[in-house]
Amino acid sequence: MILPSEGIVDVARLSRIYDNTTATYKFYWFVSIINLISANPDRRVVSFEEIIAGMIAEAWYPIHYFRLSFGKLDSLESNILELQRLLDIPIDANKDVVRETILKNAEMPSVRRCLSVFTLNVPYRFLSPWIPRATNAQVEQYSREFFNNCPYAIAGKEILVDDIWAEYLTRNASILKDYSFWNLSIFLQKRNPNVPDIPSKLVRPLQRAPLSRQHLFWDRYIQSVGHIHCIYTNAELTVRKYDLDHFIPWSFVVHDLMWNLLPSDSSINSSKSNCIPLLERYLAPMAQMQHAALRENFASNPSDKLFEDYLVFRCSIPELIDASDDRFLELFKNEFTPMAQTATNMGFAPWINTPAYG
Repeated sequence: MILPSEGIVDVARLSRIYDNTTATYKFYWFVSIINLISANPDRRVVSFEEIIAGMIAEAWYPIHYFRLSFGKLDSLESNILELQRLLDIPIDANKDVVRETILKNAEMPSVRRCLSVFTLNVPYRFLSPWIPRATNAQVEQYSREFFNNCPYAIAGKEILVDDIWAEYLTRNASILKDYSFWNLSIFLQKRNPNVPDIPSKLVRPLQRAPLSRQHLFWDRYIQSVGHIHCIYTNAELTVRKYDLDHFIPWSFVVHDLMWNLLPSDSSINSSKSNCIPLLERYLAPMAQMQHAALRENFASNPSDKLFEDYLVFRCSIPELIDASDDRFLELFKNEFTPMAQTATNMGFAPWINTPAYG
């Protein structure tokens, strides 16, 4: 990704801000500064406290909802979990609520301890492309002279953003945040090697896509057989009288592909939530229902684009349809077993006290 070059802004130095990173701090530090300055372009002075509250607000959703690991050397995750416990902030709270709650309670000694971790080195090390190989005291001194046209000066527990840099951050906020999240996704992918679609898990989606086409797929199948039964509760399901369940939670897979969706009793979404179903109990009936629906839909509407979702199994659709039930189940086991294990390792809970099947 090419950064925009303007005036005194040295893009070569700017592009090195994420070199040699061992934690997520600098990514979120820069994004928080961009958010604060672009929201108020006339602002120049920002406190460490405000920036750190913004960092926590940005990282809140990936940690609580998607359960991404930030790595052993990163204390952002542990401090976010501690702040959630101390302040009882809902895990699905939006960024404004998280940030304002933290700032409102920033004088609490326990909260101050969580925030102070990020004041020790982050404000100084972020400036290393402009002020290399210097102590924190030296960085503060040189930054006040805007040495090498660095973006801000440090004065105690505040930063003073250079006028030209403030204009640059405001004008290019979207590009600079994309650049930061792109680098952050590369950083986190190494620490979450088996987790799909890291970039989609860095920000909370504004709106989930409707499942209209997926419902139509299952409606055609149910209409052809009259009715089916929920694999979790054995309740009878008829056309348009069911919910679509993400077998492995959406918050892990972050997609609505057909092979992970199946009709379920409306009570399931609230009870199953983001938990992982027991594969030894539910994968076989799930695969059986998928196989039957695939056959029926291909026979009645072979040009449906949704069939492309099944290419993940590295078979053509006719090969999947002609496969024996045992072979089809084997393909599903090969796909779902590592996913379920990775999700469990990340902290997604198993689905306990499930209703009996059959």
